[in-house]
Amino acid sequence: MDSSSQSIQHALLRFFTVSLAIVLCFASLINAEQQPLGTPRDSPKRVAIIGAGAAGSSAAYSLRKFADSLQVPVDITVYERNSYIGGRSTTVNALDDPKYPVELGASIFVSVNYNLVNASKELGLTVRSADHARPRESDDTIGVWDGEQLVLVLQDTYSWWNIAKLLWRYGWSPIRTQSLMKSTVNKFLRLYDSPYFPFRSLTSAAAAVDLLNTTSVPGDVLLQNSGISADFSRDVIQASTRVNYGQNLPLIHGLEAMVCMATDGAVSIEGGNWQIFDGMLTSSEADVRVNHSVTSIERNADGTLTVGFKATEVEESSVFDEVVIAGPLQYSDIAIEPPLEHVPDEIPYVKLHVTLFSSPHLLSPQFFNLPSDSRAPETILTTLPRGVDLGSNKAGVGPADFWSISTLRTVQVRRSDGTHEKQYVYKVFSPERLTASFVGTILGLGHKGLSTNSTIGDLPQDDVSWHHEKIWNPYPFLYPRVTFEDTMLAPNLWYTGGIESFISTMETSALMGKNIASLISQSWEDQKGSSAQETTRQGKTEL
Repeated sequence: MDSSSQSIQHALLRFFTVSLAIVLCFASLINAEQQPLGTPRDSPKRVAIIGAGAAGSSAAYSLRKFADSLQVPVDITVYERNSYIGGRSTTVNALDDPKYPVELGASIFVSVNYNLVNASKELGLTVRSADHARPRESDDTIGVWDGEQLVLVLQDTYSWWNIAKLLWRYGWSPIRTQSLMKSTVNKFLRLYDSPYFPFRSLTSAAAAVDLLNTTSVPGDVLLQNSGISADFSRDVIQASTRVNYGQNLPLIHGLEAMVCMATDGAVSIEGGNWQIFDGMLTSSEADVRVNHSVTSIERNADGTLTVGFKATEVEESSVFDEVVIAGPLQYSDIAIEPPLEHVPDEIPYVKLHVTLFSSPHLLSPQFFNLPSDSRAPETILTTLPRGVDLGSNKAGVGPADFWSISTLRTVQVRRSDGTHEKQYVYKVFSPERLTASFVGTILGLGHKGLSTNSTIGDLPQDDVSWHHEKIWNPYPFLYPRVTFEDTMLAPNLWYTGGIESFISTMETSALMGKNIASLISQSWEDQKGSSAQETTRQGKTEL
């Protein structure tokens, strides 16, 4: 082969070699840009969620969905210091019998609670009317007691007779309240969608949907400014704020007062609302660790976070890319290093005593100053007497001494002779522990000889066959305010608790959990975009 042929051959060989390198390089670039973020070459994102209540469960549930959509591998670990899932949504069995589950905490959700409604459907749970088990043995469904008299009695919340009665007694106030409630709820629902969702700053989001003027004033001022009478506010709306939040209208801000009136389509999950959050965690494929208390969170030099926790007396730790604190920080007992630049405000929470008990006795009509041959309403809400200045009783329960009494259901109790007796299951909300004397009085028993320190457990078994007592800090005092805690406490350290002072419900906690999951997934998507751009830049540099 002559030198000319060899030169041509070498030139062709070099051409094909360079061409092949170029093709392979472009193929590599194309593959890099098309490579999903969640391919096996990527290490899973490690996320710790502290708390298995509504916020934590929703965060895990939503994060799994977002991660799957982005094809991001993620390992989710949920730490819960209690032995159960659900947080304030807790179910106990009356008579310790699984046939009779009753809600100890969060009892209902409503038709506009889209996160809970949709999750219930997706998880295949059975939804029932919130009062489906109520006995319905009394003509009167609801009575409002001010400690001296029943100021209002309603037979059926949605009957035309009730509407006529309310309009005759309170004028246009019921209509104005309904209009104000719908307007307020519609503003709030804007937070569920773009451009407001997801939100990093709840304060900015609330301002954007025009709700700060509602959170900045007490409930009674908002109602008065809206032309709603003081009588209707006291008899109806304040009765709702007391049963839902243990607070009177001059104390609670206007937004939460309106939330109390949004009760259309009230439902619950058959067997207990906790099943929503248990189902969320199961669907999220999270590693759920009950009886695990998180004790510390420490930031590492590479931006990761080390979470210290205890299941026994032994302190352990794990490293995560993201950490979500899904509950009030002030009750968490978590040491954070380095210290936060801004520590969330420590705010007072309501101390609520919940007492469940079963008895063969009906509520005493005489206790409520009714004729002895009549039936007391099955649900008793309370308010303050008209002669009492609301402003001087801001957080006080007043002469009623309790927030509410509800007849939940009937049960069959086996007697010693083998026969069964129908009994009633009651739930009482109160600011203090119930005495045996009080329980005996509302049941018309009038037990004497009981000391002032006697409790419900001291009553005869024939009168109270079963009882369960619980002390909660279920919600904060919802003072008027215009700022709320942000969703991020520090880089990669997220917080759901800011929603509590805005609206404290299962739904809003679930919304905040979903909101934070969306923000985390957005950060991952941004990382994906940055990584793809960097790969493209490096490829061009090599060429």
